[in-house]
Amino acid sequence: MKRIFLFLATNIAVMVVIGTIFNLLGLHSSLAANGVDLDLEKLLLMSAIIGSSGSVISLMMSKWSAKRMMGVVIIESPQNQTEKWLLDIVARQAQHAGIGMPEVGIFEAAEPNAFATGASRNSALVAVSTGLLHAMSADEVEAVVGHEISHVANGDMITMALMQGVVNTFVYFFATIIGHFVDKVLLKNEDEGYGWAYYVTQMVAQIALGILASMLTMWFSRYREFRADAGGANLAGREKMIAALQALQRAHDPEDLPGQLAAFGISGGGTMKLFMTHPPLEDRIAALQNAR
Repeated sequence: MKRIFLFLATNIAVMVVIGTIFNLLGLHSSLAANGVDLDLEKLLLMSAIIGSSGSVISLMMSKWSAKRMMGVVIIESPQNQTEKWLLDIVARQAQHAGIGMPEVGIFEAAEPNAFATGASRNSALVAVSTGLLHAMSADEVEAVVGHEISHVANGDMITMALMQGVVNTFVYFFATIIGHFVDKVLLKNEDEGYGWAYYVTQMVAQIALGILASMLTMWFSRYREFRADAGGANLAGREKMIAALQALQRAHDPEDLPGQLAAFGISGGGTMKLFMTHPPLEDRIAALQNAR
């Protein structure tokens, strides 16, 4: 609830600041003088609704979607020692991290992987793949679980979704202004409605601005992975966390999980680093090894 309040407060604050700047720069009158009848305050409000609604709905449905997309089987009553051990590990780490007991599940996948999702710290889901349980030692699985518990405790899923909502808001807002400018100012469309240039420009601007904005969200995603590694090291032990990352490094590249479900990824280099959700494993291992 605190993060959602912060999200709303941030949106309102930025809307006020942008509105003030536009008034000081005389953008309203400049647009009007060029035949652009655009209410920037209403556009900003509409952009916030359009940009944020999808992220909020996605967050609210994240557990439901994850269970069905990944085929997660929730452990209601342990059927074997492995399931009992996994429940015990999650319960102990959740208590240590100060969060409510998450739902715990297992999904069928040959590659070692895991994820955490949920709309709040006290109503989350932590799931591991069968490949993780088979390929990694108990200590390494414990560290992976600690990494996911840390994501939950840090509120990463919530923050990421809300951040995406803010980004979407301003991508749509500025893309719409650019579309109006090209249509009415550059191409001098004097019709009451929008010309073809508006729709084409607005769509292209959304794509271009979306690519730039994704660099920001991907940076935060990489940052939160380092934090979750540190949290996993705190919950399970630094050597266990390092060993888990090294085990993943030795394994074949795991397939990416969709969207915010991705947990552990092996990444490339070059310019593509700007668009990666996860830092290179060697960087994550080095960060833990160099931690004081």
